[in-house]
Amino acid sequence: MRSYIIAGNWKMNKTVAESIALAEEIVAKTKGISKTEVVIAPTYLAAAKVADVIKGSNVKLAVQDIHWKDQGAYTGKVSVDMVKEIGAEYVIIGHSEQRQYFHETDETVNLKAKKVLGAGLKPIICIGETLEERNGGKLESVLTAQVEGAYKDISGEDALKTVIAYEPVWAIGTGVVATDEQAQEAQRYVRSLVAKLYGESTAEALRIQYGGSMNPGNAAGLLAQKDIDGGLIGGASLKADSFFSIIDAAEKR
Repeated sequence: MRSYIIAGNWKMNKTVAESIALAEEIVAKTKGISKTEVVIAPTYLAAAKVADVIKGSNVKLAVQDIHWKDQGAYTGKVSVDMVKEIGAEYVIIGHSEQRQYFHETDETVNLKAKKVLGAGLKPIICIGETLEERNGGKLESVLTAQVEGAYKDISGEDALKTVIAYEPVWAIGTGVVATDEQAQEAQRYVRSLVAKLYGESTAEALRIQYGGSMNPGNAAGLLAQKDIDGGLIGGASLKADSFFSIIDAAEKR
């Protein structure tokens, strides 16, 4: 049976001091959590300090992106070795904001996924369609291209070490949420794509999060869906109480 994974993506929010304080609150609140995997992704600047705070706790560290090269003249980027050294276990790859603002492509997502897996870390691979694509009947073609692109030349064994985050772009940070049924329909389709690539057993074992404005008010309904295995949480992860409410909804499933 797949376990839930609730990951908080803090994006470009919180100073280092604020990140430490939030991490301390989350660690305290999640002491009794046993079934749900809890992950937080602070800014690069705060990651090492947050790693110290969560050491030995139920909370795991993610970073929000990496570069696929080991080192070099890539101003503003970080490598897998750098984030592994501070204790990161997960790396978010291909977030819609990276695709929209920073020219992320399916090809670079694939390069990053391979690099992360090669370093023994776990990628959270983000996919999802825009409102224009959904309304234009391109939902399936967009998701197919993104999944096939991300997993190109990745073995089934390595695929099981990944997490997919389905994030309808029109529902990120907008307060608009896909209905439970809309989310389940898309998640089921994503799982079918994994099955085509790797077989039913791998598809059934791989965890697929929902990543579009999940919050304490809608988490229980979304997490009740058969193919939703957690959430990649944005705004609601910036306060310990709201983030814990989502974790608690998963823990009680």
